[in-house]
Amino acid sequence: MNIIVFLKQVPDTETQIRITEDKSSIVKDDIKWIINPYDEFAIEEALRIKEKFGGEVTIVSAGPKRVVESIRTALAMGADKGILINDPALDDSDSLAYAKVLSQAVKDLPYDILFTGQRGVDDDNGIVGAAIAEFLGIPHLAVVTKVEISDDQKKVKVHRPVEGQTWVMEAPLPALITAQKGLNEPRYASLPGIMKAKKKPLEEKTLQDLGLDVSEFGKDKRRLKIVELNPPPERKPGKIIDGETPEEKAEKLAKLLHEEAKVI
Repeated sequence: MNIIVFLKQVPDTETQIRITEDKSSIVKDDIKWIINPYDEFAIEEALRIKEKFGGEVTIVSAGPKRVVESIRTALAMGADKGILINDPALDDSDSLAYAKVLSQAVKDLPYDILFTGQRGVDDDNGIVGAAIAEFLGIPHLAVVTKVEISDDQKKVKVHRPVEGQTWVMEAPLPALITAQKGLNEPRYASLPGIMKAKKKPLEEKTLQDLGLDVSEFGKDKRRLKIVELNPPPERKPGKIIDGETPEEKAEKLAKLLHEEAKVI
């Protein structure tokens, strides 16, 4: 099977995020960048399908040169080749613009199934997967925790958690699936895998290479505009309740909840 995984590079979730002075973005100078965690589930699932049915896994991403490191990590995990769309005209574009670019990058490639994470942990929009499927005119199966490919490789059945239950959906291939936590446990890149990744093909393209008009991208062309970013308000320090017995602690807790927190 020919499988494509769309990868996004995001700030490490343990990175201290600082907002720029104009409150329109974040300071990116000293950030550690990683593969979007939900995209790791997508990569792992693609590799498992490849191991079962054979084929090839292609990693596709859009962003600056630093994204090469994340693509190489996916190649070290076992993917076969990578494509990076690297163009300064893309800077500060919105999710819909990135979806357009990514779909244009793969529309002429052979593919049976496409994966990406159900959302990015940075912008938290969850738009790109659905938009790519719309641009390509294929089914979109979202927030998936189980994937089953039919023996004839013409259909896919997936599980999606909904309000304590499981929604089972089936679609013809090709289709796009967005991965949710619980789908699998992503593997680590082995040392041999890291060495092999250095020799695997990784192609860089520009918007012009894809036949796209650069004037349609960038901050001024955003449909979703960021008005202002603000950090969450600082939390008041917590309190430790002392007491000799559980009953005494419970009495003090109830008093604090009633008199200070005013929730009871």
